[in-house]
This record gives sequence, structure tokens and C-alpha cells, in this order.
Amino acid sequence: MRHFDTLNELISLVGTEVAISDWVEIDQSRIDRFADATGDHAWIHTDPVRAAAGPFGAPVAHGFLTLSLIPLFAESAMRIADVVAGVNYGLNRVRFVAPVPVNSRLRARFHLKAMETLPADAGQRGAQLTWDITVDDGTGGKPACRAEFIARYVT
Repeated sequence: MRHFDTLNELISLVGTEVAISDWVEIDQSRIDRFADATGDHAWIHTDPVRAAAGPFGAPVAHGFLTLSLIPLFAESAMRIADVVAGVNYGLNRVRFVAPVPVNSRLRARFHLKAMETLPADAGQRGAQLTWDITVDDGTGGKPACRAEFIARYVT
């Protein structure tokens, strides 16, 4: 985990990879719980027998499950001491590049693309950061997910 005392320390890191998360296991239980939470019980995710005969040879995680892990990845990747709250502001671009077979492990790489002071009408002090996030399995193949993620950090 990478530690920062202040949000302002990140200004000099715009354009660089700032942090890499811990690994997260993608087991069938996690996939099934996500299916229950979202109502997406497509066989390719939740039926191991049928999925074994499908195009990937095993169940695969939902793309949105992979995307929804960004906060968990961020929590293990970095800590900014003076931030009292962080909120998801949105996504500019998301691509699910490669399937995530059951029992894979994933991590995220956080590349800081931009950092701007929160506008005066935001009602808070802090900054808006744009992250290029790559979620991969560490094999050097295609990433599972690429996302341009915008977060607002309040100090």
C-alpha cells in the first residue's frame, strides 16, 4: 500500500502509475453473490456445468463485478491521510477486454491521469482525480478491464 500524508502530494504524480492493489480472488461464491445482488443469473456466470461446455470452458465473472471491485482495489492500493471522504463521480470510458474465469485473481493498477481542485460550487474542499485503471490477472495478457474513473476526494 502506498501512503500519502496529503492529497496535494499527488499533484507531482499526474501522468504516472501511482499504486497497485492487492490481489482479489474471484471465486464462484463471489460471482454468485454478485448475481444475487444484481439479478444477473446468466448461466455463463452461475452454472458451472453448463459454463464448462461454453465458450470459456468455465464460469466467468460479470464484467460489472470486475468494475465494482475498484473501491476494494483502491482501498488496498493507497491511503491519503488528509482525505475525509472519497466519492465516485463517474466513468468516462469502460472496456471489458478479457473474460475473468472463476478462480482467477485480479489486481488493479492506478495511473493518475488528471487532478483538479474541486470547483467552488462543489461545496467542499479537495480535488477531482481522473484515474486510468487497468484490472489484470498478472499474466501479461490482455487486461480484464480498463476504466477511466473519476473520483472526488474531500479534505
